[in-house]
Amino acid sequence: MFLRLSEQYRSVVQDLVMSLQALASSLKKEGITATCYVCDDGEGRNGSGASFMAELGDQHMVRFLVSDFGISWVESRNGRELVKFEGAEAIQELQRIASNLQGSRRTTSSPQSLQG
Repeated sequence: MFLRLSEQYRSVVQDLVMSLQALASSLKKEGITATCYVCDDGEGRNGSGASFMAELGDQHMVRFLVSDFGISWVESRNGRELVKFEGAEAIQELQRIASNLQGSRRTTSSPQSLQG
């Protein structure tokens, strides 16, 4: 049972890493400063972890870390930590920010989206 859970967690980490890479890429295309550095597992396989950072403006930054050791979200402004989440809460916060950024891009790029 524990081996199965371990493999499922590794699969979640790999999915998160791919999603973070895609999010960073799309944010860059929108002019938002974002990076995603991917770690390997020491055996030549990428996707065992990642560090994602994005600047949301006004010295407001978010950092999302994922690895075999855990998942964390840190949000800061002016270099001061505002909030930190771990595990599922960190993933939910990442989703909230991603949805907000996508929503703001749609409304600024397409006035018709407001009429929905």
